[in-house]
Amino acid sequence: MGDDHRHISAFLDAQAAELGAAGNTLLAYGRDLRDVADWLAVQGSGFERATRDDIESYLIHCEAQGLARATRARRLSAIKQLYRFAFDEGWRDDNPAIQISGPGKDKRLPKTLSIDDVEKLLNAAETHGKTASERARHACLMQVLYATGLRVTELVSLPVAAVRGDPRLILVRGKGGKERMVPLSPPARAAVQDWLSHRDAAEDEKRTKGKPPSPFLFPSRGKDGHLTRHWFFNLIKTLAAQAGIDPAQVTPHTLRHAFATHLLQNGADLRAIQTLLGHADVATTEIYTHVLEERLRDLVLEHHPLARDG
Repeated sequence: MGDDHRHISAFLDAQAAELGAAGNTLLAYGRDLRDVADWLAVQGSGFERATRDDIESYLIHCEAQGLARATRARRLSAIKQLYRFAFDEGWRDDNPAIQISGPGKDKRLPKTLSIDDVEKLLNAAETHGKTASERARHACLMQVLYATGLRVTELVSLPVAAVRGDPRLILVRGKGGKERMVPLSPPARAAVQDWLSHRDAAEDEKRTKGKPPSPFLFPSRGKDGHLTRHWFFNLIKTLAAQAGIDPAQVTPHTLRHAFATHLLQNGADLRAIQTLLGHADVATTEIYTHVLEERLRDLVLEHHPLARDG
């Protein structure tokens, strides 16, 4: 068991150093691989001795536990990457997982929100908070999220330099350090400028007390120096309840999906959505194709002469 945990630690260090894997990705790999190691230990095995049959038995065990298809696919991906690392490092001379095909992922459209629901959330953000500064911050967070489709980590860690000068486009550093440009809508730009006036005043006050300025648009006293994903998750649940929307239906990622869905419904193409969302592969964006299919069907029913009643 000790060897397995050392192997996992070495693998994660390599992922961080060589590929620049994000912290959340490394945590997910670590959790998945520790679960595999625990299961192998019960079987009297480990990563150095496991066979293809052992790994397939583990995947059957995961399915019997009722784990989602996407979770099982992610676990297998972590195992394959660990064994690729093991082969490269020389502590395995084979890859027992290389020929195992996974369950794949369900290509379902994530839960999304109507334009009316989004407007309710944006309105709730403008009125939620004890001070004008808090209300401006909440409005800015929500307007920027819906205008750009950012991942929540990208949003809360956004550098303040990215929005200086009232830009129409902002540069975002996404997964794996990849950069992309995303547009800011006029309401988002207005919300940013309003929040900046409050933020900068607070930063100036800090500076007079000898404290260093924050490089982030949404500074915080926490160890990261900016608002956390967890804090924003709780905020959006609160805003949903205030807006009369079931909080169970709303997460930060729901707004990202709403951004993509609403753009497609209004004529954007899939490749443009892929670029804006920062998806490395258009296949990831294809969960939204049913939106395009509905739009095309409505187009035919509305304009084709033989589709008209009577």
